[in-house]
Amino acid sequence: MSKIHHPIINGKEVEGAAGLHEVRNPYSGTVVGSVSYSDLMQMKSAIESAEKVFHFFRDEPPARRSRILQNTSDLIKERKEEFAELITSESGKPITYSRIEVDRAIFTFSAAAKAALHANDDIIPDLLGAPNAGGRSVTYRYFPIEVIAAITPFNFPLNLVVHKVAPAIASGNTIILKPAPQTPLTSFLLSEILQEAGLTDGVLNVVPCENDVAEAMVTDERIKMLSFTGSAPVGWKLKSLVPKKKVTLELGGNGSIIVDEVTDWDSLIKQLTIGAYYYAGQVCISLQNLYVRRSLYDEMLDRMVRASKLVSVDDPMKDDTLVGPMISEAATKKVQGWIDEAVAAGATKHCGNYKPPNFLTPTVLTDVPESASIFKEEAFSPVLLLIPYDDISEAIGKINSSRYGLQAALFSNDSKVIEQVYEELEVGGLIINDTNSFRIDTMPYGGVKDSGFGREGIEFAMREMGEIKVVVRQ
Repeated sequence: MSKIHHPIINGKEVEGAAGLHEVRNPYSGTVVGSVSYSDLMQMKSAIESAEKVFHFFRDEPPARRSRILQNTSDLIKERKEEFAELITSESGKPITYSRIEVDRAIFTFSAAAKAALHANDDIIPDLLGAPNAGGRSVTYRYFPIEVIAAITPFNFPLNLVVHKVAPAIASGNTIILKPAPQTPLTSFLLSEILQEAGLTDGVLNVVPCENDVAEAMVTDERIKMLSFTGSAPVGWKLKSLVPKKKVTLELGGNGSIIVDEVTDWDSLIKQLTIGAYYYAGQVCISLQNLYVRRSLYDEMLDRMVRASKLVSVDDPMKDDTLVGPMISEAATKKVQGWIDEAVAAGATKHCGNYKPPNFLTPTVLTDVPESASIFKEEAFSPVLLLIPYDDISEAIGKINSSRYGLQAALFSNDSKVIEQVYEELEVGGLIINDTNSFRIDTMPYGGVKDSGFGREGIEFAMREMGEIKVVVRQ
């Protein structure tokens, strides 16, 4: 029998009052575990617990918070394969990439341990020219905001949780976590590790629940901040419910790459293939729209179609699998409907097939109308659109016409082109000569327009999770 996980409130398992929900392996359909959901009263109890412990936790020495975070990093490392296999079992992520995700979490907790020690006062420089300075000094500090509500998606069930939990702990906040319903089990394992690492009971509360209870959590006056990663419609709806609260939103995009020149075709095609298709494209910064200089377009199309047909689509527990299942049959059917819509409107499909219930093989489309859903929306699937352009300004304009603006990439060694794209492209991040799925977990990460606002990355997230207080000394 699979294990039943219950909400973690004030460091204790509490049987959820809103029923059991099975977590199924997207590849095999087998039950991986079960989770009992919290009702509204239990959610209120979790918030009360987080609020009470905050007044003690915020005053704990930074060195102790740092030690807890480093202990957590070390403990995850000891159980790396257990974490990786659990991630693959509940999400369908190929095991190679689950291991990478665990490595990133190990690094991120370690980085948070260091950042926790550096939350000191900062000096406002250049006061001498102020006519009313009068010999005063001005410093400021980010103070913890209190209780943070965190809502996370299915696709990175460890690392996207870590990007909320680690900076919250490092900055002295407490947190209520609602993990994704498809992949909650990794959050429970992480909670177990944090308790073993010495985290004070009630600092992290793991509270799976239905959407109406999650909305009640977000709108509760004791919650001072919402940190949300997920779909744009849900994120903007939640923000509209709490106009006076601090909110960070990471809402994905329809990732674009511009190929302006090619120095090594084989290397480039390998990078693009991985960037477009790994984990079935279920990454908010995966490659979806590939803009190619027209003189390179025909060769790019030929090479990408041939490479796409060779991609390993298989059991995600196999080391060489690049594309496993999508998270659900409903998600797969939605994207297949978008592909059919585009083809009916004049697009050409060069490769790719739907394999029920939830597999899509790598799909290459050309001549996709800009009005098509697969062009405008986030596909979140192994689908690649090739789009020719004649002038770099044309490519920039087409990308900027999207309502999304998360992260893009440019392949070029021309310094003028690089500077122009960096200056003009409306995105949160630009990667040069690598795919847009590149991310280091300490760099500022986030988007503009409908991709959200605010930044993750440990020290940047810590600032989002704090309020500035200034002190002026004579």
